[in-house]
Amino acid sequence: MIKLFKLIQEDFQTVKKNDPALHSTFELFFNYPGLWALFFHRIAHWFYTKGLRFIPRLISAMGMFLTMIDIHPGATIGRRVFIDHGVGVVIGETTIIGEDVLIYQQVTLGGVSTDKGKRHPTIEDGAVIGAGAKVLGNITIGANAKVGANSVVVKDVPTDCTAVGIPARVLKRGYDKSPLSHDKIPDVNKEIFEYLIKRIEVLEAALPKGKQESIKKKDHDLDEIYDNFIHSMD
Repeated sequence: MIKLFKLIQEDFQTVKKNDPALHSTFELFFNYPGLWALFFHRIAHWFYTKGLRFIPRLISAMGMFLTMIDIHPGATIGRRVFIDHGVGVVIGETTIIGEDVLIYQQVTLGGVSTDKGKRHPTIEDGAVIGAGAKVLGNITIGANAKVGANSVVVKDVPTDCTAVGIPARVLKRGYDKSPLSHDKIPDVNKEIFEYLIKRIEVLEAALPKGKQESIKKKDHDLDEIYDNFIHSMD
């Protein structure tokens, strides 16, 4: 029980250290649902580890009602985890979250099956899960990895890597060390489309003059098909 109270005390200190928007201790009691969701979870999880089921689920339900954050009492959450804003966060039963993890609002750490056993993600130390991201299944987000906002992750993300997109793709290691710099994550889809457009320009320039006229006619026919498709949705 002493360890439990120390964990809760540390959760309060973590907010003070990590959120520049906090101006007074008084604000902690009204403006930080993520903090209170962890408060309820710490207590519920303690009862859960004692083999009880009804009491922790009742505490968890109270926490969800008050904070709009759904954390199953069976989830394992390490020290100094910060759920920023937090509304809409869902954390499944067999989720394991390490230390110093940052989770934003609307994140889902969910499962992809109804099988018993480990079916939710493992988030290792120092990872950042961006707003709206969905991390699904028994996969691992490596230490200090970053998941971009609104990404859908269904495969492991290695240590120090960044995952973006739907489904998420892993970018090179050590892309950015700041947990808040989501604006520096590249738009992978935009980059590949720019490549394809430039590649088409090169191919068109390389075509013989005689064939260019035929291609222009086919291009005009495609434009008509595209226009008909667009107007059919009006």
